[in-house]
Amino acid sequence: MKGWLRQHGFALGAALLHVRRAPGSFLFNVFVVAIALALPFAGLTVLDNVRPMSEQLSVNPEISLFVTPGTPRQQAETMGPHLRAMLKDKQAKIVFIPRELALDALKNKSGLTDVLATLGDNPLPDSYVVKLDAFKTTADASNIDIIAEQLRALPNVDTVQVDSAWVRRLAALLGVLRLALLLLAITLGTVVVAVVFNTIRLQVLMQRDEISVSKLIGATDIFIHRPFYYTGALLGLCAGGVALGSVALALRPLNKAIAEFARLYASEFQLVPLAPLPMVLLLALSAALGLAGALLSVQRHLARLS
Repeated sequence: MKGWLRQHGFALGAALLHVRRAPGSFLFNVFVVAIALALPFAGLTVLDNVRPMSEQLSVNPEISLFVTPGTPRQQAETMGPHLRAMLKDKQAKIVFIPRELALDALKNKSGLTDVLATLGDNPLPDSYVVKLDAFKTTADASNIDIIAEQLRALPNVDTVQVDSAWVRRLAALLGVLRLALLLLAITLGTVVVAVVFNTIRLQVLMQRDEISVSKLIGATDIFIHRPFYYTGALLGLCAGGVALGSVALALRPLNKAIAEFARLYASEFQLVPLAPLPMVLLLALSAALGLAGALLSVQRHLARLS
């Protein structure tokens, strides 16, 4: 075990020595890789902030059920128990709205009292409002259409209106954003691997004579390769840290603009940085991308020196 640790410690020291020999080149590569990582990191931060808000918005979809005009009041009121029996497993709140109450509400909200008075008879039907609170995600809320079809099949039901269209639009929008972020991450991850691949290639070419001498005195391939692996992982890790720091700094001016917009909707929405665990995972992913680029470069270019 001590020998294994000693070998890895030597490889890490050799990698750091390579960095100290050309710090400008290393920092430039870190900057380039950080730019590529910052875009998906920023997108992930935004989605992580929007996700809880989208779940809260989709909790209580509603269905408006309008009774057929001319249906006697007593018969309209008897529909309530049938609705409760049908929706007993849906945690639904069912509210009966008499046509007179609906007309009074319309007068108060629209300011069309004089216009409605000229109509004579009340043109509005009795109705029910079904508030569903058993749906916790946008995917679940999209199932509200199935319930609406069942309600349309009931007798004395004229129209059923569902307000879940915005729920489906929100779910579709978030799905598109996740897919776009995934494609962006894959594309820029490939860029990271390519940058590290080229960086390690240049190091291999610069140390060609040193590698040849090491082989002559009996150094194994893994002993020669290991410092380059550490260099690639360090490059990815440092770039990931710079990218996360840049995203965190960018949130401050962005939140100032968001605060002005949120006040118009009586909201205090703010973007916050990722939690520590996701940050650690992103740093590990960045180091893994750097290591992958180093592996590909070493396997390709050092094989030619064998």
